[in-house]
Amino acid sequence: MFRKSIDSIREFFSDVQGELKKVSFPTRAETIGSTTVVIVFCIIMSLYLSFVDQVLVWLVGKII
Repeated sequence: MFRKSIDSIREFFSDVQGELKKVSFPTRAETIGSTTVVIVFCIIMSLYLSFVDQVLVWLVGKII
């Protein structure tokens, strides 16, 4: 029983190693480009949501 567990663990790590060989990691340029897009999108969305929030605050203020 103990031997079977050790064989299962070895097979698992062998499979993990095989799968990691298939992984393709992004280049430095791709990583920088993706990060830039995410940061710009976050800034644009924060400005948009801030504007919508201010409009809704003003609108609710006028109603009350």
